[in-house]
Amino acid sequence: MSRCICMMSDFFYPNMGGVEEHIFNLSQCLIANGNKVIVVTHSYGNRVGVRYMTNGLKVYYLSIKVLYNQCVLPTIMCNIPLIRYIFIRESVDIVHCHSAFSALAHEGLIIGNMMGLKTVFTDHSLFGFADASAVITNKLLEISLSGCNHCICVSYTGKENTVLRARVNKERVSVIPNSVDTYMFSPIPELRSTDCITVVIVSRLVYRKGVDLMAQVISEICDNYSDVNFLIGGDGPKRWLLEEIRERKGLQHRITLLGTLEHSQVKYVLNQGQIFLNTSLTEAYCMAIVEAASCGLLVVSTKVGGIPEVLPENLIYLTEPNVPELTRGLETAIQDYRDGKNICPYKLNNTIRHLYNWENVTARTEIVYDHISVEKMRTLKEKFSR
Repeated sequence: MSRCICMMSDFFYPNMGGVEEHIFNLSQCLIANGNKVIVVTHSYGNRVGVRYMTNGLKVYYLSIKVLYNQCVLPTIMCNIPLIRYIFIRESVDIVHCHSAFSALAHEGLIIGNMMGLKTVFTDHSLFGFADASAVITNKLLEISLSGCNHCICVSYTGKENTVLRARVNKERVSVIPNSVDTYMFSPIPELRSTDCITVVIVSRLVYRKGVDLMAQVISEICDNYSDVNFLIGGDGPKRWLLEEIRERKGLQHRITLLGTLEHSQVKYVLNQGQIFLNTSLTEAYCMAIVEAASCGLLVVSTKVGGIPEVLPENLIYLTEPNVPELTRGLETAIQDYRDGKNICPYKLNNTIRHLYNWENVTARTEIVYDHISVEKMRTLKEKFSR
């Protein structure tokens, strides 16, 4: 069944991240299945107005000022004329919004609901319940989802979190995991050094990604293993911690900080290492570990959030989020690699290909679309009662 779907989020290309990649890949597969898909996001620099991407994906870069962390100010009322015009002009049937962090996604849900359109929300993150920002975001999400037809979470841990914090009926929440393009993230063994073991980290350098733990683990491993180097891609406010460790211990030749990476570069960075390290303190679903496994790396990760659901136990070394456990897990991976216990990179890539593919994610998403398409329109009284 052909339909017009509008993807809405503050996070889209040229910005890089898991949400951006999810929206783009899902849109491409939906177009391949005969649907019309448009994307609505805010402007990025001089990228304003309508742009076209692969396979005719139409993107509206709205001229709305960014307030903080790539998000617009959540005014709701001010953007109604512009968003309403786009919905009518494109004959939108379903509004699919992404990320609870995105103010534009919340606006899309509310305006779409006001116009009588079917709405879907995909939550990509876990939230707390105690701090001020979480309380405000959770209340805003509760309001936005009160009229939403269906929610999608990327893990069962994420579903439980969303149901609790947004007070959503669990029957209206489905779990559809993220995916990865295994053809893009394929092994290139010739890029790997045979003289040493390289541990790769690709992450935003922020508190939530466990940079404090990362710095201490790197320090301990460098003290104990002279043939282990670290290659770190990503940037953020916690970068100074890694720079301090590097300068204080004179490890400039063993710790390489690459800074912000283009998405096209990530594959080549991953393939320069033998082991991937993830130190996240909270995570609904970690795309980075799937991409690393797809490139044939041994994966060491903290056991938090939805991460245990992502990879089978034989493909990942799970540890508690503390320095001794992470160090022990990384040492085990190093020893296993030296002993030749790692899986063939090409075999691992093939395993990930069978576990995760965008065609499967798209098929499951379209089942959600089919389900909400036959739902009857709710009355104003029913909307307010929620």
